[in-house]
Amino acid sequence: MLHHVRLIYATKSRKLVGKKIILAIPGSIAAVECVKLARELIRHGAEVHAVMSESAQKIIHPYAMEFATGNPVITEITGFIEHVELAGEHGNKADLILVCPATANTISKIACGIDDTPVTTVVTTAFPHTPIMIAPAMHESMYRHPIIRENIEKLKRLGVEFIGPRFEEGKAKVASIDEIVYHVIKKLHRKDLAGKRVLVTAGATREYIDPIRFITNASSGKMGVAMAEEADFRGAEVTLIRTKGSVPSFVENQIEVETVEEMLEVIESELKSKRYDVVIHAAAVSDFRPKVRAEEKIKSGRELVLELEPTPKIIDRIKAIQPDVFLVGFKAETNESRLVEEAKRQIERVGSDLVVANTLEAFGGEESEVILVGREFVKELPRMKKRELAERIWDEIVRLLKERERA
Repeated sequence: MLHHVRLIYATKSRKLVGKKIILAIPGSIAAVECVKLARELIRHGAEVHAVMSESAQKIIHPYAMEFATGNPVITEITGFIEHVELAGEHGNKADLILVCPATANTISKIACGIDDTPVTTVVTTAFPHTPIMIAPAMHESMYRHPIIRENIEKLKRLGVEFIGPRFEEGKAKVASIDEIVYHVIKKLHRKDLAGKRVLVTAGATREYIDPIRFITNASSGKMGVAMAEEADFRGAEVTLIRTKGSVPSFVENQIEVETVEEMLEVIESELKSKRYDVVIHAAAVSDFRPKVRAEEKIKSGRELVLELEPTPKIIDRIKAIQPDVFLVGFKAETNESRLVEEAKRQIERVGSDLVVANTLEAFGGEESEVILVGREFVKELPRMKKRELAERIWDEIVRLLKERERA
């Protein structure tokens, strides 16, 4: 691995360590994004090899992709049978073929088994033993063409996964780099939650004083979203209840709420209509709300006295509806010495199976230092990024679920 590649290797996560990804680049103007895409995949631990069509080389020079990946770029198929070396059925083959950005021409060629460029030849070689993902990019009218749509559906039936596109300015633009990387990780991640249904809450609720002012807290929703996306990577069927204004997520099934009452209503509806295996209640729910909400904007410049009343305790309702669900609560305290005590109190009061206890300094930040409190154990974890923490928490949950199943 070249020095400049080693500098960025696995600096964001180790999700793709040990994975070989072929970035197959057709001749779309969006190919200019492929340097950034390759580097981002490497930051998650991937080994990336670029394959370029002749048209792609007119848009971005192979030297750029050689720099980006730290590997030689395949620009033609020679006597070294590069397509077989990369995608043939053998022990050193690629783990994934990512065609990005895929033109209408390339999609249709792949669908018809035509392999007249290095890109289409590698893809043809990969069927059916290697996963293939395609990120389209073209003018919107081309994407809507009935034959293109038919070819996309044909490829989907053959197991090819499509990412995006984004519809902007009359174009079917290639998906964002973050979204592509997310789907690549999801495709290649271990699936130790396959068959499990998971419900996650994230973000800070809002309790309105008048139509534009509200009481809330400093939670960004980062921890809850990290927990939801980690479960998604591991193969769970995930429903994310995310509050308005919290950080976005790539989880497919999301429900947006604002107030405690809205969140409670959605949670009760979900728990009554489906059987969940795990509930992660990571949202920072308001404990109080104005007793009276003004119908019109309150005039400024004068003293205002608010009378507050307690909000319903959402976590109290979860086990009442589904007693057997594995419940993970979050407990934040200003007084660090009381964290474990308060976490144990939550376990006794509502039946949580695991409590993630942390101080309020974690709110809104990128890192957290938490204590995992179970029914029979206490584990202090060092300070780490919330994405890494989500991995550690889910490792603990998977372990406890296996213990429960054996019991």
